Order: sequence, then structure tokens, then C-alpha cells
Amino acid sequence: MIDVKIIPNSSFLIPNCSVDTSAYSFAATESVRKLHTSLKVYKETPLLELKNFKGVRSIFIKDESQRFGLKAFKGLGGIWAIYKVISHELGLDNPTLEEIFSHRDKLSEMTFITTTDGNHGKGVSWAAKIFGCKSFVFMPKGTVEIRAQAIRDAGSAQVQITDLTYDDCVKFTARLAEENHWHLIQDTSWAGYEEIPAQIMLGYSTLAYEALRQMNYQRPTHIFLQAGVGSMAGAIAAVFAENFKDNPPRITIVEPKEVACFYETMRIGDGQIHSATGNGQTMMAGLNCATPCEIAWKILRRYAADSATISDDVAAEAMKVLAKEKIISGESGCAGFALANAALDSPELRQALELDANSIIFLINTEGDTDPDNYVKVISC
Repeated sequence: MIDVKIIPNSSFLIPNCSVDTSAYSFAATESVRKLHTSLKVYKETPLLELKNFKGVRSIFIKDESQRFGLKAFKGLGGIWAIYKVISHELGLDNPTLEEIFSHRDKLSEMTFITTTDGNHGKGVSWAAKIFGCKSFVFMPKGTVEIRAQAIRDAGSAQVQITDLTYDDCVKFTARLAEENHWHLIQDTSWAGYEEIPAQIMLGYSTLAYEALRQMNYQRPTHIFLQAGVGSMAGAIAAVFAENFKDNPPRITIVEPKEVACFYETMRIGDGQIHSATGNGQTMMAGLNCATPCEIAWKILRRYAADSATISDDVAAEAMKVLAKEKIISGESGCAGFALANAALDSPELRQALELDANSIIFLINTEGDTDPDNYVKVISC
């Protein structure tokens, strides 16, 4: 039995649900791409196409397992947000990297802090090292040590696995940042903390514009986006909504069944955010977040048609299928494809997602084998 559930986004029906996506236009995000492409390690990640996969026209997979050598896309947002903070602290307007590096004495005095399930913290640690800054990364309980070590190896961060849940760990790091006058670089928002997560989301626009160019600006009919707090999903949705204003693609959010905050938010359908109600147990560590990012929800409330939950078994099967296609996809990275792979085997899910022979699906492999031991274990079964 395919363990997938889909619920429509009833917030579509709430009046005054419009959202301005102009900040994600090609022109507005030019400075983001300028920073990313100026990095010595920058290289456009590949867009892979599976043609006629299980009866749909195409599945396009943006492979972020190769981004910046970090095995995940998160560095895009982390370095842009840190660049913006540093620029503000130095009193500079869109400086070049050379201009920033001329202030190394001041850079060495700056400290950045975050909570992460893995990939975001790796991006912050990596970016802080590039700029010569200090960083601290705290991780929720249940995190495997290999993810913590990968963050240390990526940059300069001091890393600690706590005994806190993800949401409580976020509150803890926010308090430390305030007490020590450090800079909090968190990829979720709440009342009074919106500017940094908004910049992180803008950082993800580079990924979307690479993909659009690689697809020759062809409009996908469907987009399947995995979500933890939803910052990546909100950013990608905003870019595609901005570029296909007259006919945006049909977007579905994908989450683990036991920690599905967008599913719960859409199920209640009052337009407000709601926390997940599951037990929080999933191998999809990067998606193990119980509460949506508020600014991401404002976008997804308008542009996501529905939300789907998948079990770990569905994700594991997707990892195996992608491995056969020579795509290394981790437990969270495969989630968008996992929905497509499972749905195309089910007439009921095909109908619910409005999939047919003319469908063109775009999705993102957000991470590679960030837990190498578990990756080998999964694909070997």
C-alpha cells in the first residue's frame, strides 16, 4: 500500500489572499546571482530530465547534491543572508567580495549563530569561514554525529547537538544571539524576526533561475516541493509565480507523515499557521520541523494547491529509483520525487494531482548523501 495522503489547500478560498512576488523577479534578484557567481566554488548545478517516466511527459530534477561541495542547496541562502548582514555592519551598499575582505579585522569580530537539522547549519558554517567570521551551530536531539561533523568540516562553526526539539532549539539560539549580541541566521520567521529569513529565501532564487534557463523557460505543469519550515518551497514558488503570472504551475508541498506542519495548516484551512501533530519520527531529518515559516506560508497560502505527506518507506523507494538513474539523493532530498514516483503508480493519486500524459513535473533533489551510512543502508535493501 502506498502511504501517501493529499489534502487541498482550502486557504485558496479565503479572500484577500494575494501576495507580491516582485522581490523574486529576475531583475530584483540580480545582486543575489552576482554574489553567488562571484564565488570561486560557484558552478551551476545540473538539471536532469526523465522522459516519459511512468506515463508523464517529463520529470525535471534540479540536482542540488552538487552545490558548492556542500551536498545541499542551503549555502545559497546562508551566504546571501550573511553577506547582507556584513554589508550593513560595514556600512556598504552591495559591496564586492574584495571590498568586504578589506575589512578583515572587523569581520573577525562578527559571530553568527543558528539552529539546524544539518544542511542550513553547514551553509552558515561554510559562509562564515569564507568571510573570516565566527559561528555557532546548535542541532536538535536525535541528530546523528556525522551531520554535526560535516558542519564542522564545511567551515569554522562550533557545533553542539542538544537535547531540544527543533522548535525549542530555535528559541534557544535566538536567546543566545540576543544575550551575546551575535547575528542570528535562522531560516524560519516569526513576529519581529523576518528580515534575515526573507534574505535567506531570496538566496534560493539563484537555484530557480538556473533551472528556468536550463528548461528554456518552459512552464512546468506541476512542481513538487519538499518543506521543513518551507523557506525553500516558498522561494521557489515565488519565482515561478512571478515568471508565469498568467498561469502559475500547480504546486504541491511534500512532508514526512509524522511531522507535517503545512499539511496540518492546510487541513485546518483558516489561513493561519499550525504546528504538526505527528510523533516527529522520520529519517527525513532535513524536513523534521514542526512549525511553518510565516513569510513562506504567506506565499504558499496563495500558490500551493495542496500538501502531501509521505512515509519513510516511500522516500526510501525513491532513493533507490534515483540511484538507478545515477542520482544520489538523500532522505530529504528525494521527497519531491518520492511523491511523483508513488503518485504515478496510483490512479487515485494521479487524479488528485491532475497528472496525465502531458504533465511536466519540476522538482528539486535538495541534498545528496548527507548521512552516507544511512544512504548506503537504504539503497542496499
